[in-house]
Amino acid sequence: MSERGWRELIGRLRWAVRGSGEHGPVVPSGRAGQWVLLCLGLVLAWLVGWGMVMLNREAVRLSKPGAEDAGGTSILFRDAWAVASDAPLLPERAAGKVVTLPDDWARTQPAYEGAVWYRFHVDTTLRSAGSGLLAAYIGRACSALEVYLNGELLYRSGRMTAPVARQCQQGHVVTLPDFLLKSGDNQLDIKVAGHALAHVTARQRAGGLAEVRIGSAPAMVALQEEQRFWSITMAQMIAAVLLVLGGFTLLLAWVRRLGYLMYFGLLNVGWALLTGRLWLHDMPWSNALTEGIQAALFAPLAACAVSFLLDYSGAGMREARFRTFELHAQKILWAQCLLMPLSLWLVGPGRLFHVAWYWYGLLALEVCAAIAYFLWHAGRARRPEFWLMSSALGVVVAILGIEFSFQIGWLQVWGVHVTYFVMPLLYAAVAFRLSQVYARALNSAETARVQLEQRVQEISAEIERNFNQLSELRIEQVAEKERKRIAADLHDDLGAKLLTIVHTSDNDRISALAREALDEMRLSVRGLTGRPMVLANALADWRAEVVSRLGQAGIEIEWRNAMEETEEPLSARTFVQTTRILREAVSNIIKHSGASHVVIHTEVHLESRHFIVVIQDNGKGIPMELDGRLDRGHGMTSMKHRAKQLSGQCLVESGPGFGTVIRLTLPLDNQPDLAQAGGAFPRGR
Repeated sequence: MSERGWRELIGRLRWAVRGSGEHGPVVPSGRAGQWVLLCLGLVLAWLVGWGMVMLNREAVRLSKPGAEDAGGTSILFRDAWAVASDAPLLPERAAGKVVTLPDDWARTQPAYEGAVWYRFHVDTTLRSAGSGLLAAYIGRACSALEVYLNGELLYRSGRMTAPVARQCQQGHVVTLPDFLLKSGDNQLDIKVAGHALAHVTARQRAGGLAEVRIGSAPAMVALQEEQRFWSITMAQMIAAVLLVLGGFTLLLAWVRRLGYLMYFGLLNVGWALLTGRLWLHDMPWSNALTEGIQAALFAPLAACAVSFLLDYSGAGMREARFRTFELHAQKILWAQCLLMPLSLWLVGPGRLFHVAWYWYGLLALEVCAAIAYFLWHAGRARRPEFWLMSSALGVVVAILGIEFSFQIGWLQVWGVHVTYFVMPLLYAAVAFRLSQVYARALNSAETARVQLEQRVQEISAEIERNFNQLSELRIEQVAEKERKRIAADLHDDLGAKLLTIVHTSDNDRISALAREALDEMRLSVRGLTGRPMVLANALADWRAEVVSRLGQAGIEIEWRNAMEETEEPLSARTFVQTTRILREAVSNIIKHSGASHVVIHTEVHLESRHFIVVIQDNGKGIPMELDGRLDRGHGMTSMKHRAKQLSGQCLVESGPGFGTVIRLTLPLDNQPDLAQAGGAFPRGR
């Protein structure tokens, strides 16, 4: 197929899986996409499983040392004379037969329980070919053995009577002393005590003897150390790692209350305990009890594995029907933990193998079904774990296939069993993925926590600002209410009395004073009510009052507005204070200046938000000798003080014979209180 054809095929698969494109929904849109994704997962599982089978085959091949591994000076015995007997020495006249090594009792004599003697003939010519002591290396003897050279006991691995020591995974090196070796032929006898196939729960623990190699002692010890590393030391290291990993996961599950982490932690701890069967030799109880305990441990392991997959799939959290299914499944799983040891106890030690492997088959099917269940839901949700669990399915199926093939006799594995190492590696891969998920969840939670804290701080600051504003508004409302009450009292009481005096007094002087007091009271009332007005209206009011007063005094007035119409707002406070400054200035002109002409010029600067009023007369000015007391004597202090209260300034320029110029600069209000004005500004007084 061309490159273009491959690209089109991959594009179609992506379209089928993703449904609506790169940014489409997370769940595939149709059943076709789900089935395509599942098929891809199964293909990946098949590839991984095939790789596992090849790996196991290569591991078995490499675990069988050749002559070069022993330095080229060793002899490998592949045949032996075998006699089935529990006698303390090999019976010379007992019936026997030549067997091919390795001798697997599960194949050659599956029903035999006891001891078997193996005889080898060692020629001393081998001794002259090398240097140093000779030694015999027995790679595997199940379960225990004794070694005799020319009738003399050289080595005993452990207890040879029931309960027999369990040393199926341990290699043995036996030194052949020079003083026991004869010239010519020597008889090397090995007595192996083992169990019948029906009395164990796994074929690898049935009786048997591997090939025997004789060579220089250092070379044989090196072979033993290598075999011990892969069979015992590596298993112990893996068990330690699994214990630490399982303990950490259980602690994390307890802290975070996560069920799937608890099941995964128990699975790791259980598998670590189960690997103890590889190096625990002498048990104080019977072989049947030991085998039953080992087999029964697989039931809770399978229950933890299935429960982990069901819980981690998340299907029960999304749909009620899956939640009900998972609850029933877990009840059945934990019931099996009681039923399996009970069934092994009921059948007795003579049928352990067959009953145990019925259970093993059922547990294996449950684990595979749980993986398929997880794959289905992970594929629907397009979770990254889909591909990891597809690989896990391939690994599990391959391991189960290899194990079942060995148990039923299709395969004979007498070297390094790759399945001992692959399952812990699979646990490590799953643990790494769980750590990634948990780390991302922690990162997301930390980010959310930081964002929440920031949001809480923002809301707290906003609440505090609102509270301060409400407090200020409340104070302002109370003050406004009080000002309105005072203004109403002034208007209704004092205003009425002053108005009565204006209209009833026969004295013109008293009537004029009453009218001025009434005008001042009205100005104070306006300041108290706090109603803003338009600047153009204020300028009109000031112009009318100034023109009226100066006209009555016989002074010519010229009023100039740089901007005729402006809708800029002016607060009541600014209006009142400015009115009083202008009144004081006009009063000074009338009383002290002796002027005949006054020019008033106004400017409004919207960019800098202020307005200017310039009052200029042609009077006699301010005498120099009175310069130090002008502010107090002519009200200049009050004018400047009022301007300063409004954040403005009042400048006075004067000289004898040049008149006086008063320059008043006041700011415009940025945010007048329109609500107090009822939505509109008053038009004039």
